[in-house]
Amino acid sequence: ISFTANTNWQSYGGEGTMSNLSQMLGLTIHNFLSAATGIALAFALFRGFARAETKTIGNFWADITRITLYLLLPLCTLLTIFYIASGVPQTLAGVVDIRTLEGARQSILLGPVASQEAIKMLGTNGGGFFNANSAHPFENPTALTNFVQMLSIFAIGTGLTWCFGRAVGNTRQGWAILSAMMILFLAGTTVTYWAEAAGNPVLHQFGVAGGNMEGKEARFGIAASALFAVVTTAASCGAVNAMHDSFTALGGLIPLFNMQLGEVVIGGVGAGIYGFLLFAILAVFVAGLMVGRTPEYVGKKIEAREVKLAVLAIAVLPLVILGLTALSSVLAQGLAGPLNKGPHGFSEILYAFTSAVANNGSAFAGLTANTPYYNGLLGVAMWLGRFFVIMPMLAIAGSLAAKRYTPESAGSFPTTGGLWIGLLVGIILILGGLTFLPSLALGPIADHLGMIRGQLF
Repeated sequence: ISFTANTNWQSYGGEGTMSNLSQMLGLTIHNFLSAATGIALAFALFRGFARAETKTIGNFWADITRITLYLLLPLCTLLTIFYIASGVPQTLAGVVDIRTLEGARQSILLGPVASQEAIKMLGTNGGGFFNANSAHPFENPTALTNFVQMLSIFAIGTGLTWCFGRAVGNTRQGWAILSAMMILFLAGTTVTYWAEAAGNPVLHQFGVAGGNMEGKEARFGIAASALFAVVTTAASCGAVNAMHDSFTALGGLIPLFNMQLGEVVIGGVGAGIYGFLLFAILAVFVAGLMVGRTPEYVGKKIEAREVKLAVLAIAVLPLVILGLTALSSVLAQGLAGPLNKGPHGFSEILYAFTSAVANNGSAFAGLTANTPYYNGLLGVAMWLGRFFVIMPMLAIAGSLAAKRYTPESAGSFPTTGGLWIGLLVGIILILGGLTFLPSLALGPIADHLGMIRGQLF
C-alpha cells in the first residue's frame, strides 16, 4: 500500500530488510507507476475544465504509458547518470567487505541506489534505499546532489501548474496557482529556518551556543536541512536529509502543517495540483457568495455538486488523521509507540498519521511504528488518503467536462490577479489549517511553550 499510494512510509531499514531484487522490482517500479498515476489523474481534471459538453476525460492507460515513456524514464535516466557521476552506487553487488583505517573489517551494503534515487525524488516518492534516506552519503553525497534532489522534488509539480494554464487556454491561471503555492512555501521556509537557527534556549543556558544541529548532517548544516524539510513536506515526497523528530518544536510544526494543508504547496506529482484545484473550487464558491453570482472558474460554472464533492475530498484528511490520532492517544497499543512523553510524544503520533494520510511518508522517527497496530492502521490511512481523494476528484472532472463553456464577462470574478491569489491562500489556511489548530496546540505549540519555560520532553 505504501509504495502503491506514493507514500513510501518505511517502518524498516531498507538496506537490511529488502534484497536488491525487492528494491528494484517491488519498490522502484511502484515509484514509477504511482507517480505516473498522479500525473494522469491531474490531466483528467485538466480536461474536465478544458473540455465542454463531452463525456470523456481521457484514457488512463494511454496517459500513464505516455507519462512513463516520454517524461519519467528519460528524466530519470539523466538523473541516474548524474548521481553515478556524483558517487552514488549503482551495482548489483550486495555487499563489499573492506578494512577500515583502524584495521577492522567492515561489510558495506550496496545496490542499485542511483536509479532508485532518481525516481524517488522526481516522482515525489521519498522511499530510501538506506534507512537514513537522503542523510546517507550513498544516497546524497554532496551539496550539489542535495540541491539537485530538492529541484527534482519540485520539478514536475511546478511544471504542472503551467500545464493547467495551457490546458484551459490561459497560462495566467497557472501562474496564479504557482504564486499562491510559493507564498505558502516561502512563509514555511522562513519560520523553519528561523526556529532551527535560533536553537534551543535550554541548551544555551548550559553553554551550548548556536542553532539546533541535533539530527542534522554536518555537511548540510541548518539552512540546507531546514529547506529540505520544507521542500519534502510541501511536496508529498517524504525524503529526508535530517531527522524531523530532532527539530525544534516550531521547526517541526511547519513540515507537519504543510502536510495537514493537504500537501497542495506544490504537492506530489499530479496530486498537488488536483488537490489545489479542489481548494480553488471552494474559493470561487466563497467568492460567488460574496458577490451574489453563480461561481465560475476558467469558464465552468461551479454548482452544488462540485462543491459537495470538493468538500468530501478535502474532509478525508482531518477525519482520518484526527480520528486515528485520537484513537492511538488512548489505546495501550498506540501509547506504546512514542519514544517521548507529553506533547512531543503526541506530536510523534500526530505526525505519523498526518504523513500517512497525506501520502508523504516522512516521520518523527521517535515513534516505534513497526508493530502490528501501527503497520495496520498506517496502511489503512495511506489507502484512504490516496483513493478517497481521487474518487470525488474524478467525479468533479466528469461533471465539469459535461458542462458548457461560459465565457468571462464583466461580472465574472477575476481568477488571475492578486485578489484571487490572496483568496486562495486564505481559503487554504482557513479550511486546511484551522481544522488542525487544536491538535497543533496540544502537540508542537505546547512543546514550544514548554521549551521556553525550560521543560523538555
